[in-house]
Amino acid sequence: MNRKIYFCGSIRAGCQDRELYLRIIEKLHTYGQVLTENVFHYEDPLLETGKVRSSEEIHENYVTWLEECNVVVAEVTQPSLGVGYEIGRAVAMNKKILCLFRSADTDKRLSAMIQGAHNNSTFIVKHYKEEEVPAILKEFFDQL
Repeated sequence: MNRKIYFCGSIRAGCQDRELYLRIIEKLHTYGQVLTENVFHYEDPLLETGKVRSSEEIHENYVTWLEECNVVVAEVTQPSLGVGYEIGRAVAMNKKILCLFRSADTDKRLSAMIQGAHNNSTFIVKHYKEEEVPAILKEFFDQL
């Protein structure tokens, strides 16, 4: 299986979820290569490769990964302009997208632009608890 997965989640505003993101990424390894894995090992994305990088370099790398990937998995509980941008680019590239939202763990509401895009086909939104992630991923990837 040569599937390439683009995982995204709020980095700057969602740093408290970094460990959760890493656990999701670990589960994603079952289904393919996670192109963005290293992003979540650094607290500051400007140091993603261990060296200081410009915002332009980061943008260029992320867009390249979006172009290369087969699917996008986005953790969307923490509001993020960056994640919204990545999802919008992925939609424009006709990528299959899975958005994960922890509705039971937050008083936040999911953006209507994300929830409203759910179509049970190319754009899937799942409200979840962490223990449900393996089953959600299996269902999503089995339908590809």
